[in-house]
This record gives sequence, C-alpha cells and structure tokens, in this order.
Amino acid sequence: MREIALDTETTGLSHKDGHRITEIGCVELVHRIPTGRTFHCYVNPERDVSPGASAISGLTYDFLKDFPTFEAIAAEFHGFIQEATLVIHNASFDVGFINAEFARLGLPLLELKDAIDTVYLSRKKFPGQPANLDALCKRFNIDLSKRTKHGALVDAQLLTEVYIELTGGRQAEMFKQEQSDQLNVITLNKPFREPRVFASNENEVQEHAEFLKLLKDPLWGKL
Repeated sequence: MREIALDTETTGLSHKDGHRITEIGCVELVHRIPTGRTFHCYVNPERDVSPGASAISGLTYDFLKDFPTFEAIAAEFHGFIQEATLVIHNASFDVGFINAEFARLGLPLLELKDAIDTVYLSRKKFPGQPANLDALCKRFNIDLSKRTKHGALVDAQLLTEVYIELTGGRQAEMFKQEQSDQLNVITLNKPFREPRVFASNENEVQEHAEFLKLLKDPLWGKL
C-alpha cells in the first residue's frame, strides 16, 4: 500500500481568489513505513505572496521568482503522486490548490474523497481536543525543533510521524521488528545437525511392495 504524506505552502488562503502554490513537500510511505523517497520543490507563483502567508512560511516572491513555475514541475509532481493515497492535514485546502493548478494545465483532478485527512482522524480519535499539527506533535512527543516556520517538506515529515501514531503504525512496526529479530536469533543460534538416515525394516519393505501393487499405471512404470 503506497501512500504520500503531502503538504503545500501558498500565497494566500483561497485558490478561488487567485492564490497559488509556492512550495510542495511529499514523503512516500509503503505499508505506513517511510521509504526515504521524497519530493520537494519551491514554485514561482507568478504573483505576490500575501503578508499573512509570508509571515507563516517565510517565503516571498523575491525569493520564489527564480524557481520553476508549477507548469514546469507539474509532470514530475503528478508522476510522484500517481497510484498513491494522499495523506493530508486539512485535505480540502491542499487538494483545492492542487486541483486549481491541475485545471490550468488540463491534468486529471484529484478526488478529495480518496485522500486521508489527518484532521478528521485526530478529531475522531481525540474529540474536542486541538487538531492542528503542532498540538498533535506535542501530544505524540514528536520533535518540533526544526519547525521554525511552516515549510512544506518539514510539515510533510512531521505529518508522516503524526499519521503513523494516529493509525498505530509505529507500535505495529515495532512488534513486527521484534518478531523478525526473534526469528533471526532462532535461526542463527540453531545448532547444526547432520542428516540422519533411518533404515526400513523387513516388514516395512514388504508392506511398501504390497502397496505399490495396488497402484494402477504408476508414473515410474512409464520411464
């Protein structure tokens, strides 16, 4: 089962107001285990970044203007997320922005219903409790020291850890590893024994011969 933990940064709050993507971060998981493969890029949004968005992400148009446009990275990004379930914190926000970019280029749109929304998972598991990424990281004792600003790849990596905790994946993986380690110990420490040959007695040989007479057209008779 291939999944992609995904996060975006944008020039503002709504793609309906013409705001664009400024950064994309993705982390690949297979069976809820990170594979080490990531996708990350800054994107020239071809417009100014709002003061509010810049304060959150630290990104400005002056910084982004020399990076590729979304059109230039679309094929690589689209290829990376193909045949994977997207794991997103507040999925409607990111899917809305991605689909707005895909629509401009005539690419197939993402289906929101196919994404796993960790906000929904956290509210279901901890009703009435804060469901933002910072709060969930603190709940699960996930190190937040590298998150000085909102960054797409950093947030996707944190989201990966949160998602694993929300689904019990870390505990399951530890159990699998313990079982594997035990099997390895058993295999490595098993003493070597020479193969033993047990000769048939006269009665067993006779019974076997009588049994063979009952078989009709045995395969070895054709050799």
